[in-house]
Amino acid sequence: MGTGKSTVGRLIAKQLAYDFVDTDEWIEAEDGRSIADIFREAGEAAFRQLERTAALTFAKMDGMVIATGGRLMLDEGNAAALMENGRVFCLVAEPEEIVARVSAGEKRPLLNVPDPAARVQELLNQRREAYGRFPPISTTGKTPAEVAQEIVDEMREV
Repeated sequence: MGTGKSTVGRLIAKQLAYDFVDTDEWIEAEDGRSIADIFREAGEAAFRQLERTAALTFAKMDGMVIATGGRLMLDEGNAAALMENGRVFCLVAEPEEIVARVSAGEKRPLLNVPDPAARVQELLNQRREAYGRFPPISTTGKTPAEVAQEIVDEMREV
């Protein structure tokens, strides 16, 4: 969350003439509720099932740039499905920058706590091993265009 996945993903898709989907936006459109409302009304397990459906749906498609929610790739099945047909990169940022970025937008359900900075650090610690399976791309101190170009360059090296 707050690493620039959607912004960078759109830039990459445009540069490569691919389609773009943000799984969180797709889930909201499919379900008809905001993510915050899904969490509040149906619970986290229901939201995770919607993530699973999104991952399995888009994993089969070619010519796509997919920006996933931060937790989606922790699920082994989701990760395996998306890695089977494409490259996966993990955008990372310093905790302070993540908090600054997400503070400006809609309140994130996982950060609806008294100390969001401590919660970001806790989430990063919990996810470190799982995220470590994917090549990390730091977004700290970079523009979205710089990050997008770094990923496109990496993709073209294969």
